[in-house]
Amino acid sequence: MPKIVFVCREGSDEPRVAASPESVKRLTGLGLSVVIESGAGLASGVRDVDFEATGARIAGAGEVGSADIILRVNRPTVTEMASYRPGAVVFAVMDPYGNEAALADMAKAGLTTFAMELMPRITRAQSMDVLSSQANLAGYRAVIDASHEYGRAMPMMMTAAGTVPAAKVFVMGAGVAGLQAIATARRLGAVVSATDVRPAAKEQVASLGAKFIAVEDEEFKAAETAAGYAKPMSEAYQAKQAALVAEHIAKQDIVITTALIPGRPAPKLVSRAMLASMKPGSVAVDLAVERGGNIEGSEKGKVADVEGVTVIGYANVAGRIAASASALYARNLFAFIETVVDKGTKEFAVNPEDELVKATMLTHGGQVVHPNFAAAAAAFVVDASVAAPTAAPAAGPARARKKPAAVDAERGGDATAEEKL
Repeated sequence: MPKIVFVCREGSDEPRVAASPESVKRLTGLGLSVVIESGAGLASGVRDVDFEATGARIAGAGEVGSADIILRVNRPTVTEMASYRPGAVVFAVMDPYGNEAALADMAKAGLTTFAMELMPRITRAQSMDVLSSQANLAGYRAVIDASHEYGRAMPMMMTAAGTVPAAKVFVMGAGVAGLQAIATARRLGAVVSATDVRPAAKEQVASLGAKFIAVEDEEFKAAETAAGYAKPMSEAYQAKQAALVAEHIAKQDIVITTALIPGRPAPKLVSRAMLASMKPGSVAVDLAVERGGNIEGSEKGKVADVEGVTVIGYANVAGRIAASASALYARNLFAFIETVVDKGTKEFAVNPEDELVKATMLTHGGQVVHPNFAAAAAAFVVDASVAAPTAAPAAGPARARKKPAAVDAERGGDATAEEKL
């Protein structure tokens, strides 16, 4: 009997869905039976009949209890998990940092769970990189949101009545989101500059037609590891860089920040004093607002006036382009699931020794098994009597992954030590 894949309808604050008609067709081609919760795709512009046309069955939320595999955008709540059967395998963006209690709850429920955002950065996993696919869209949307709030034209316009100057846009962090923001702002005709502590980013920024802003001394030239990650910078360098950035921001019309560090509050990159130095009517976009924000005074889910600057702090920015974000996320999920389905027998079987599984598996057999979270989650009571999942073999010892010193907004990085979104 084929394994049942259930695609959940997310909460009211999440417009994305974990499947698309394309991914449904490909999942059924793997020998899986796909069930879509009624209305799951409406906020992403996908009707139930669109899913049915590619082989899915539409059902109510109650049928999740019979599912072997559950696909979600976000981590399930305790209430939602109560309907899942022990042994079910859940794929989602789990947001594990600082949420060890939630991981313990998933372990207690007997679920085998995979955090899509922990996918390793290796060649075979590029098509599964959720952070990159969603950050790419977030970088695009950040510019669109900024242009909407900006009270002037973005490109230079030469008219009979006079010339309209091009907007000046400064992007802090040249990761996936940052590079897309640069490209989008350039397409709209803005004069764009960007900063990043990685020397390699200079060439990437320049290739998109933007000016690179950084203190390029000897320390800067050695600020990248052999693996491509940023090294911690000295306090002296940070002070010089901050002074240069502050001077540059005062001349900008739009500033976009992208910096996050896994498990830590977002670093403050733009102070109120910097905002106060900008011209009236300027705009700043904080893509890290969900982790405390890079911009002093930014507010989650709001557009605020801070020192005369319009500061945009929208949460779930990728979700603001739900149709595109859902389509890309569904492809990421399919690419991963395809690796755990035997093409010959059509059997779904997780190999605990696979490097993708080791990197992303959070819970299994009633325990939190990921080495980065197991110790912290152990502080919460986990019922050891929970039956081991039947959909996957014993996880075995998990291998710790080498973590970068910092990564950007998509993969959780720091614009002063950014690796990529």
